[in-house]
Order: sequence, then C-alpha cells, then structure tokens
Amino acid sequence: MAKKLKLPEKVAKYLKDSGVKHNVLEHKTVYTAMDAANTMKRKMGEIAKSLLVQADKDYFLVLLPADYNLDFKKLGKCLGAQTGKKIKTVKILGEKIMADVLKIKAGTLSAFGQLHKLPVIADKALLKAKKAVFSSGSFNHSVEMAVKDFVKLENAVLGSFGVKKRIKIQRVNKIKKGR
Repeated sequence: MAKKLKLPEKVAKYLKDSGVKHNVLEHKTVYTAMDAANTMKRKMGEIAKSLLVQADKDYFLVLLPADYNLDFKKLGKCLGAQTGKKIKTVKILGEKIMADVLKIKAGTLSAFGQLHKLPVIADKALLKAKKAVFSSGSFNHSVEMAVKDFVKLENAVLGSFGVKKRIKIQRVNKIKKGR
C-alpha cells in the first residue's frame, strides 16, 4: 500500500479542485527556502520563497526565487503601480504577526495566497525556472509545479523587485594522488 502524502488538507483540496498538474514532494523537515533547496538538491532559483508583506495597511503574499533578496523600494513601487496608491512603508511580517493576521500556526504560510485571501505578487525572476517548488504550509511537504501554472492559478501579479544574493561558495582543492 502506497504511503499517503500529508499536505495540509486545505492545500490538497485547492490543488485538486483547480486541476493544475503538480507533484507533492515529501522531504525532511525544513524551515527556510535555503534548507528546502539543500534537502531536495535543487538550485536556489527553483525554490519559491514566500513572504508575508505589509505595504502601508494592506497585506500581500510575495514570492521570489530563494537566491534573491527583497528590494523594499522596488516592491513599494510595484505595489503602488498595482494599487494606484503611493506606498510609504513596506515590511516583512514576523511569524507571530503572520500567525495572528492569517490565523495559521507560525511557519505554515503556503505559497497559495488565494487560500489566505491575499493578493500574490511574484518576481519575474521566478519565470526563469520552468518548474518551481512552492511552500505548501507544511514543514515536510512542498508542491512542485510549472511556474506559469502557478501564476495563472494564483492570478499573480508579476514585477521586478528582487536582488540576486551573493552567495560565497567555498572551494575545496583535492590533491591528486599517484600522478
């Protein structure tokens, strides 16, 4: 008998009802997008990082590749163009506020803003990956799907507000023996 994967029920139903092709990925417990990339042996650009952002009084679910940092000014301009308002402050909300605002357990934010009744804003850099891995709201399961399908499903607004991270890679020199 096949082991049944444990996606949060709400997410599983949402994806099933949408009819969007996706894969559920089971993995060891992860808390960050970087952990997810390392655990699943994926490139950072294939992991969608989900952030709950407050722009003035409004909340947005913002997604960008795991190897990008959020540029608050660029996001403010992008959201301002979307809402027709001048955005004065943009901040990433902490786990406690996120749990209070969305009525979810700390750390269980999924990438599916429709489930949280939040508009989704995705960085165009995510489109570089044909498929990406999205948070399901579980520490042990993620959802892999075509980025274009995710954008369509979530009615996501695309913008450019990420800045590629500079990641230092340590190189290990191997000594060749016997030559």
